Amino acid sequence: MGGASGDVAIFFERLSMKDVASVGGKNASLGEMYRQLRPLGVRVPNGFAVHIDAFRASLSRKDLDALHAVLDPLDKSDSDFVHKLAIAGQKCRDIVYKAELTPEHTERILEAYRKLTAEYEDSSGLGVSVAVRSSATAEDLPSASFAGQHDTYLNIRGEAQLIQAIKRCNASLFTDRAISYRMDQGFDHFKVFLSTGVMKMVRSDLASSGVMFSIDTETGFKDAVFITASVGLGENVVLGNVDPDEFFVHKPTFRKGARAVLRRRLGRKQVKMVFSLGTTREPVRNTPTPVNERESYCLTDEQVMELADCAIKIEDHYSAINGHLSPMDIEWALDGVDHKLYIVQARPETVASQKSLVKIEQYDIKPSGFEVITTGRAVGTKVSTGTVRVIHSTEELQRFTKGEILVSDTTTPDWEPIMKMASGIITARGGRTCHASIVARELGITAVVGAEDALHKLKTGDSITISCAEGDDVFIVESFHTRWFRLSFLPCDGIGLARMEFIINEYIKVHPMALLHPERVVHVNDYEIIKRLTRNFKSGADFMVQTLSEGLGTLAAGFYPRDVVVRLSDFKTNEYSKLIGGSAFEPKEENPMIGWRGASRYAHPNYAEGFALECAAIARVREQMGLTNVIVMIPFVRTVKEAENVLAYMASKGLPRGSNGLKVYFMCEIPNNVIQIDAFLALFDGFSIGSNDLTQLTLGCDRDSALVSDLFDERDPGVQTLLKWAIEGAKRCKKHSGICGQAPSDYPEVAQFLIEQGIESISLVPDSLLKTIVAVNAIEKRLASK
Repeated sequence: MGGASGDVAIFFERLSMKDVASVGGKNASLGEMYRQLRPLGVRVPNGFAVHIDAFRASLSRKDLDALHAVLDPLDKSDSDFVHKLAIAGQKCRDIVYKAELTPEHTERILEAYRKLTAEYEDSSGLGVSVAVRSSATAEDLPSASFAGQHDTYLNIRGEAQLIQAIKRCNASLFTDRAISYRMDQGFDHFKVFLSTGVMKMVRSDLASSGVMFSIDTETGFKDAVFITASVGLGENVVLGNVDPDEFFVHKPTFRKGARAVLRRRLGRKQVKMVFSLGTTREPVRNTPTPVNERESYCLTDEQVMELADCAIKIEDHYSAINGHLSPMDIEWALDGVDHKLYIVQARPETVASQKSLVKIEQYDIKPSGFEVITTGRAVGTKVSTGTVRVIHSTEELQRFTKGEILVSDTTTPDWEPIMKMASGIITARGGRTCHASIVARELGITAVVGAEDALHKLKTGDSITISCAEGDDVFIVESFHTRWFRLSFLPCDGIGLARMEFIINEYIKVHPMALLHPERVVHVNDYEIIKRLTRNFKSGADFMVQTLSEGLGTLAAGFYPRDVVVRLSDFKTNEYSKLIGGSAFEPKEENPMIGWRGASRYAHPNYAEGFALECAAIARVREQMGLTNVIVMIPFVRTVKEAENVLAYMASKGLPRGSNGLKVYFMCEIPNNVIQIDAFLALFDGFSIGSNDLTQLTLGCDRDSALVSDLFDERDPGVQTLLKWAIEGAKRCKKHSGICGQAPSDYPEVAQFLIEQGIESISLVPDSLLKTIVAVNAIEKRLASK
């Protein structure tokens, strides 16, 4: 064991992953990182591990016999198992806690503690403040994490407190959840031993801390680092007592030198855990988070980048050790005294990384008068129904019956035996890396966390449906990044049409010109909303550029390095006016469909400033985020002159066509685009046919009008002639051709016609992708056989 044979207290510098059998998975990993990754810039606080021999030597033959007598009769098939488990667990913990460490082992531990105190030059006279963490020999394994099964004690100071904390950690080998988990995993209770880690306490009570994963925990998307953060000590994030801030960083572009947050979400951070003042029994306590800390991010972008760098280095190191990609679950802490970031734990991620990427599950709820009760953060993508059981305290767990939906403020590891019986879990607090989320993923249970008003709106006995699938039924559901990371696993060549206006409508909500000129906003309420949305930004322009670029960047990252075609905003004036503050900037038009929309807006004096923000967002995605797979597409370009003006304006705003490989397409959706196809293609790198507008304008009918909608048909000979001419023009000019309308999905004969003409790409909605791929393959086989 690293040359430490016979030692009871072994400092991290002498440990490695080869020592799991002696100091447990957690301590072995800390030693591995301390030795191998500190030289690479990954900071790990110093500390030491207590050898499992100290635990084993503390238990007499009589103690072991007593433990056998309590544990051997336990049977998970017993209808009263949970009650019997609680009694057995308490008896076991009492036995182990009363068992004393030997005098020799106690002295060796205290000698190591004194050495650690001297290293950190603690002058309090009480000894250095440390975190005391349990580390079991069957813990943090690639196939079984045992996350949260054993106890941790923070801000332990002084020799007497240290020995008591170690004894309490030893006793936690027999927490109810650890006993139950070992039974589920097939581990022998008497072949798992406990080591204790004693680590210099990071003063994150004065700053922030959290959990990060080198993989997206919801989808198994391996190209992202997912970071959660909250103010104070990290136990609140782990236990789900807070809704933390969230950040994503894209690993492939980070490795190439890009340094930008891919996406972020501000959490509510309801409470923060801090050191207790004076001499109290509990060394830490929770206190309400001040409003200013709740309403601002607790990490800077630079700190997010440093954490992402650590996560990537840790994943790379363990992947090299294991001989395969090994996503990691990592705890970190920011010290409020020296203002440095530290890694305090790293273990294998054991749920998302094990997902099958060749199996697709899709759940839908058919509308039938559902009422949206509350919303929260979705865990997974499933749907479940059941009867609510509201649990306010541990004492009420005995009332829970199998198949009910567990509703509570939060959950703790002690609740795991009950959670395994639930058909769904809802918590009022917590984020996607909290205990409830981790257990739900591991068990495949539908869960929603952070549903703040759930305890007020749900009562025991209510019959409800939890939806973590797409839709807006009882619980809403899938976050923006989750959708696109999940869809990236589909067998496609990228995204053929990403509508910028969807991101503006859903996440920005404000008219771009209102962000630039809030003084011109007519309604006071709109002005106040704009002020609130932009409170953490220097200006409204910064708010739009960052929010829009992170939305677009998420799409591009999900499919990187495959092409992602982003269509610039194509709201019509009546749609723009519905955005917050929009009425002050939009004219009233009789026919917005063919009015001031698309390219005609971009260089126009009344909107050019707003379009400049769109350009800035695209430039940030490509240049700062490094996502050069983004292709820009201009909609509704009526004339060649209009196209020239827009391209010139884009170039003046940092988006010249061809720079850093930038391709620019146009939407071929106006008959004039086809008539002058060669002239348009001289300016662009290709096009995507917008068959909906092209059909409307060719046939002169409004597809939304019930009186003439029956005339709308992409199969009309006139429409098909224009499709043929457009594709022929692309081949003649050696430019890209594609289509992003609904016709190929709805009509196999249209798909066949397009393929016969030689179209290069067909864009589809995700729901129809697989069936259309099958149909296209059949068409291509038939054509090849002719």
